[in-house]
Amino acid sequence: MVLLCCYTVIPNFGISEIKANGHYGLKPRPPVAEPVGSRVSQRGDKNYGSPSLNLMKKYQGFGKIVIMPNQFFTQTLSTQTPSSIFTLSVAPAKVIRGASMLPAAVDAIARSAVPEAIAFLGSRPLIVAGNYTLSLSQQILQPILQGQQLEIAQATYGADCCEASLESLRQAAKAHQADVIIGVGGGKAMDTAKLVAQQLQLPVVTIPTSASTCAAWSALSNVYSEAGAFLYDVALSRCPDLLILDYDLIQTAPQRTLVAGIGDAIAKWYEASVSSGHLQDTLIIAAVQQARVLRDILFQKSAVALQTPGSEVWREVVDATVLLAGVIGGLGGAQCRTVAAHAVHNGLTHISGHGSIHGEKVAYGILVQLRLEEMVQGNQLAETCRQQLLKFYADIGLPQTLGDLGLGNVTLSELQTAAEIALAPNSDIHRLPFKVVSEQLMAAMVSTTAPIENRDGINRVSSRVMSEEVTE
Repeated sequence: MVLLCCYTVIPNFGISEIKANGHYGLKPRPPVAEPVGSRVSQRGDKNYGSPSLNLMKKYQGFGKIVIMPNQFFTQTLSTQTPSSIFTLSVAPAKVIRGASMLPAAVDAIARSAVPEAIAFLGSRPLIVAGNYTLSLSQQILQPILQGQQLEIAQATYGADCCEASLESLRQAAKAHQADVIIGVGGGKAMDTAKLVAQQLQLPVVTIPTSASTCAAWSALSNVYSEAGAFLYDVALSRCPDLLILDYDLIQTAPQRTLVAGIGDAIAKWYEASVSSGHLQDTLIIAAVQQARVLRDILFQKSAVALQTPGSEVWREVVDATVLLAGVIGGLGGAQCRTVAAHAVHNGLTHISGHGSIHGEKVAYGILVQLRLEEMVQGNQLAETCRQQLLKFYADIGLPQTLGDLGLGNVTLSELQTAAEIALAPNSDIHRLPFKVVSEQLMAAMVSTTAPIENRDGINRVSSRVMSEEVTE
C-alpha cells in the first residue's frame, strides 16, 4: 500500500494537504496554548500538550519569504532601517512523503509522482551519495529515473562534505553536463549535494535515507575537513527544490541514526528558547513555539517509536526530526537553529573526527549548555531541565558524557582544543545571554551528569572535577 502526500501552499488559505483524490484539505491552525513568555515559565513544564502541526510547503518559486519592515513602525519596533530587507528560506519548493514511493514496480502513483517531479527539474541528473547509499540508489532510484529516459551519472562525496569532495563533484557535474543534482543519503550527502548545486546554480533534490538530521530540508550546508573537523557553514540561497521522504527507505537505516536525529532536533527548543525566546518578531515567536511543540512530540513519542519501527508513531517522529526541525530553522533563521549545543558539537569534531554521529554530539552539547547556565547564572530551571534530559537520554540511548561519545580518555589538552574551537569569535555560543570563558566550558563538558548542587557552589569552576575526568 502506498501512502503519498504532497504539500504546497495555496495563496490566502495557508497550508493544505493534497488528498489522494486530488482535492485540497484545508487545515486551520489551532490556537496557541500559551503566549511566548520567559523561558523560566516554559522550558521546565512537564505538561506536554502538543497542538497539531502544519508544515509549510510551497510551490517552486515560493521557497522564500522576503520581509520589508514597515517604515512607520521601524523606530518603535526594530533597530533596522526602513530600507532593510530580510530574506528567509523557509521550505523546499515541494515535499513528497509516503511509504514505498521509490521502488518502480510497487505502485503507479509512485512511478508517476517521483520520477516526473525530478524530470521537471532536469533531464541529466548527477546523483551524489556516500559509498553505501550509492549502491542503494543503483538498486532503487536509478531504474525509476531511467524509466523516464533521464541520463544519469553518479558520484560519491567520499568521507565528508569537504573542499576536495566539492571540487571533485563540481568537475563530475560539468563533465556530465548535469542540469539537476540529487542528494541521496544522510546529512553529509544532503549538505554536499545542496552546496554543489548552489555553486553550479542548479536545482537540487534531496532524498534522505535516514532521519538523523533536518539537512534534507534546510538552506544550510556544513563544510568539514577530510578528517571530519568542522570548518564553516554556508547559508544557501534557497531550500531544496524537491524533498522526497520515503519511510521505507528511512527504515532501512540503523536505529542509531533516528536516535541521533532526535538529539539534533530536540536541541531546537533548548537553543531557540535561550537565543530568541525574548524576541517579538512574529516569525521568530512562531519558530520558538514550534520548537517547543517539537520537543513535546519527541518527549512523548520517541521511546514508543524506537520500539515500533515503521509504525504510525515512528513516522511522526521521523517527520519531526526531518521536516518540523527544518521548519523551525526556516522560520526563525539562524538564531533558532544553533547556540551552544551546536558550538560544542563543532569543537568536538576536532578531537573526535568521525567517531560519533552529528546528533549524538549535539545532544551531549545540550547538556553542556544547560550546565553552563547552572554554573554561570545559577539557573535552577536549567538544572531541572538537565536532570529531565538525562532520564530521557537514558531511555532512548543518547550520550550523556564524553565517555559515551568514545572520548573517555580525552586529555586536558584535547579538551581545551575543543573548548577553544567552540568559543571562536564567530561561534554560535556567543548567542548565550552571558559570557563564557574556556575554563567554564571545560568544566561544564566534564560534569554533564553532575547531581543537583547547592546554590553556594554552583558558580565555582572546579579544577578538581576536571582533573578527575580527564588525563593530562
